[in-house]
Amino acid sequence: MSVATGLNLSSQNRGVWILPAMLAGATVTLLNMGVRQLGGMQSWELGSFDSLVRLQPDSGPDRRLLVVAISEADIQALGRFPISDKAIAQTLTKLQKYQPKVIGLDLYRDLPQQPGNQELLTQLKAPNVVGINKLSDSDSPGVPAPPGIPPDRVGFNDLVLDGDGVVRRHLLSVSQAEKNTAFSFSVQVALLYFKDRVQPKNSPVHPHQINWGKAEFVPLTSDSGGYANLDARGYQILLKYRSAKEVARQVSIRQVLNGEIDPRWVKDKIVLIGTTAPSTRDLFLTPYSPAQEQSPKMPGVLVHAQMLSQILSAVVDGRSLFWVWPEWAEIWWNAAWAVVGGIVAWRIQHPARAGLVGGVALMGLLGISFGIFTGGGWVPLVSPALGLVVTGVGVSAYRKLYDAFHDSLTGLPNRDLFVNFLGRAIAHTRGRPSYRFAVLFLDLDRFKVINDSLGHLAGDELLISVVLRLRASIGAADTVARVGGDHFAILVRNINVDSAVDLADRIHQALIVPFELKGQEVFVTASIGIALGGEPAATVREQPEHLLRDAHTAMYRAKALGTGRYQVFNASMHAVAVERLQLETDLRLALKRREFVLHYQPFVSFASGRIIGFEALVRWLHPVRGLIAPMKFIPVAEETGAIVPLGEWVLEEACRQLRLWQGMFDFDPPLIMSVNLSGKQFAQPDLVDRLKAILGTTGLKAESLKLEITESVVMDDVESAIAVLKQMKGLNVKLGIDDFGTGYSSLSYLSRFPTDTLKVDKSFVGRMETESEGENVAIVRTIVALAHALSMDVIAEGVETAAQLAKLRSIGCEYGQGYFFAKPLPSEAATALMASGPQW
Repeated sequence: MSVATGLNLSSQNRGVWILPAMLAGATVTLLNMGVRQLGGMQSWELGSFDSLVRLQPDSGPDRRLLVVAISEADIQALGRFPISDKAIAQTLTKLQKYQPKVIGLDLYRDLPQQPGNQELLTQLKAPNVVGINKLSDSDSPGVPAPPGIPPDRVGFNDLVLDGDGVVRRHLLSVSQAEKNTAFSFSVQVALLYFKDRVQPKNSPVHPHQINWGKAEFVPLTSDSGGYANLDARGYQILLKYRSAKEVARQVSIRQVLNGEIDPRWVKDKIVLIGTTAPSTRDLFLTPYSPAQEQSPKMPGVLVHAQMLSQILSAVVDGRSLFWVWPEWAEIWWNAAWAVVGGIVAWRIQHPARAGLVGGVALMGLLGISFGIFTGGGWVPLVSPALGLVVTGVGVSAYRKLYDAFHDSLTGLPNRDLFVNFLGRAIAHTRGRPSYRFAVLFLDLDRFKVINDSLGHLAGDELLISVVLRLRASIGAADTVARVGGDHFAILVRNINVDSAVDLADRIHQALIVPFELKGQEVFVTASIGIALGGEPAATVREQPEHLLRDAHTAMYRAKALGTGRYQVFNASMHAVAVERLQLETDLRLALKRREFVLHYQPFVSFASGRIIGFEALVRWLHPVRGLIAPMKFIPVAEETGAIVPLGEWVLEEACRQLRLWQGMFDFDPPLIMSVNLSGKQFAQPDLVDRLKAILGTTGLKAESLKLEITESVVMDDVESAIAVLKQMKGLNVKLGIDDFGTGYSSLSYLSRFPTDTLKVDKSFVGRMETESEGENVAIVRTIVALAHALSMDVIAEGVETAAQLAKLRSIGCEYGQGYFFAKPLPSEAATALMASGPQW
């Protein structure tokens, strides 16, 4: 049964922890996507794109390309910029000798730059030359292509800048007003390069997608990747950079003019001619720019080389182009990481450990994103990272709030939350005279024994099983809370006292069925206190804390009457509880103020009829309440632990008094002093050392001291008790068992106890007078015979008549004490009694 209940609660707990994580993840994802749609994350996502680009391995130069660069030194050597048409024409002439496949002139030549314009126009008519123009837009007028070049060998300048000025996109084509399509410079160069091999065509599956050789060019949409509301002009793809340092082999225009290049660099290759000089301002930011300290910008001709290399690699080599997920896939992607953050925060409560696991999750997100990126995909990185962190922080805060008001083992509301529920129930009664509710306070009987014997894990399992039975016993609208170790509180709404009592009976019946823990059956009972709320006569007690306190008080009353009981609270219980609390407070102060005194009751030898010793009995002389009986304050001292310092004071004061009397009177044998040891005193690990110290301080001989222990004290842990008794006996003190016959001593253990005396309880002695040879006389006779058989003597307490004395003498009892001889006396009265030399 315990396994089943454990599994049930485990599944419930899984629901408890995964539900907040999923709800928080869904909420954060919706907010995340909303912010993203408004463009709030675009700059961060684009920054993550740049970082991933820089993390990619460098692919090295593309040997199919050659860049003829016009550097700052070339401009100075040639004497002007723009470079003359003649210098460009000569460069084209030199290059054509080496049989290039395509020459791309990345220079505007709409206006003549004399000398040599006619010569340049002649060279531009070559079928393998591609020129460049600039399309007009709302911001700037266009720049036409050089005259004489046919449209199929002219491409527009396709450098598209994002809002931060970085080139991340490649504009392949645009539709013009004349309903024809204009292609970019890079596309026109590639078309000419692949003229006799492969040409692009529309995808048969996706009408808005171009298939070209081995590549599928998927166009960007307005919200692709990390973009939000991307401009919709033309057919755009993401630019996949090849290298930050050298995208293609590069030579200067002077090297070409001087014939200082290897013809193999040109033959069947693509040659791009453009400026790299900073003074021309044909420079652009790229994803590599943040890492470039000396030259953060890339010349336009090299950016075109990047674009061209991307097209060539995709069409011929099948090198993957960038793809992006549709919006629904990005939502799931973001939601998954948000839920991961929520689960980590909910399951791992230690801040440092949660931070470590969260950091590992972030590194995993980065690793997965980078793996997808290198494979050609760009998925959002910042939004899922934010989702993971924000959800983790939010769930962690919620978990702390949840833990502050719930029990970690059972998941039940704790005391604070239960008091809050009580407050709401009280508020609900206002204006509703007929509305009633009840608070049941439940304590498991003997739970400590189960914990100590089977272990805390078994104890936890028992508590979980008890919770399941409590939940099954109450209604859906009622609340059960764990308000202490084995304490539970139940709030039952809309109920009267009879129904509350019926519920207590149902709970008792539910707990009757044994629990199975570690393969053995365990029986559990509970003490239940009931307090009613919403009563018309309710006064200041109608407060949440007061109702819970009253139910707690009634529970203790039920426990005092025995196990498995219930009690309904009444005002007298509260008065008793208040009195007890005041008693506890006064008791602690009494130790400091020395309000305790000792009274002494004599022991009398039945053989001689004379006093042989005294029993020291503590009395509390309260400054206001007067003399307080031991039966009132001793149990309180036991529970609060005050009995330990009190018992030590009693022991030292009794030894000091006996040593004083031994100096005043010459008894033969010497007087003895009997002192009771409490269970808490007996359990002290340094008890024997304390005894030695007291005997040394007072100067009393050990054989004059008798220590009395009740049966229950020694039977709690018999083996340990025997070991302690032997150590005490080693000091030569006398030992006695008090109230013999009322506990549960085992005769087999009794023979092992190194005790000197058995004390017969007064309940047996008091009923001997009316019997000649009845049950009680037989019991006392048996105890005496048993003691003598074990070489122990017997003291009968509670001797109050001459008849009782005569009966005890007749059955062989050696000693007695009681009111027949003397009541407990102050030290002065006891001294006077000894001085009178009485004999009975």
